[in-house]
Amino acid sequence: MSVLELHDVTKTYSNGTLAVQALAGITLNVDPGEYVAIMGPSGSGKSTLMNILGCLDVLTTGTYLLAGDDVADLDDDQLADIRNRSIGFVFQQFNLLPALPAWRNVELPLLYAGVPAAQRRERAHAALERVGLAERAEHRPGELSGGQQQRVAVARALASEPALILADEPTGNLDSRSTADVLGLFDELHESGRTIVLITHEAEVAERAQRVLHVRDGRLTDAAGAGAR
Repeated sequence: MSVLELHDVTKTYSNGTLAVQALAGITLNVDPGEYVAIMGPSGSGKSTLMNILGCLDVLTTGTYLLAGDDVADLDDDQLADIRNRSIGFVFQQFNLLPALPAWRNVELPLLYAGVPAAQRRERAHAALERVGLAERAEHRPGELSGGQQQRVAVARALASEPALILADEPTGNLDSRSTADVLGLFDELHESGRTIVLITHEAEVAERAQRVLHVRDGRLTDAAGAGAR
């Protein structure tokens, strides 16, 4: 079973009498263990596609199956649950809570999922060890470098053992050294069998992926220009 399947997905935004089509018939399958990069210029529909994949926005027409679940059949509470259970998010801005130490930031998805406290702590520390930050577990975000903060964000994404890691411009706020560190971590996760979809505008970031797709004018093509299926 594919981790995600999009079939002829469209997204249209309405502003009064004006309708703007952001996605114009996207079909995409991502299988378990794949590492896919999606690129596109500003206004291409890349951000809209990311929001659809992350269940942060709803499609207009078409079908989206995430880990076998048709997201159109889910209410708001169920969508929140599937985001927490099936998707590990890594954002450009890190989105860490500054007052909490690293391990407590990592445990947050588990807290929302109702995992018992002792198990949350154990899994959070294990995730930090996985990303090479076991010795920084008690450090707050302000005591960490940008690259270390992004590693904490990756650990948080891993803590709930999601079917999909969705990374939105994860190196956008990092210097070249931290970028290399984080991309190396994604390489390791891919090699261990994790499914990753990475949104980026940087070719040198995208080329680390197993498959590169391009969004332009709301349509998806592979690197050779053929329709992505």
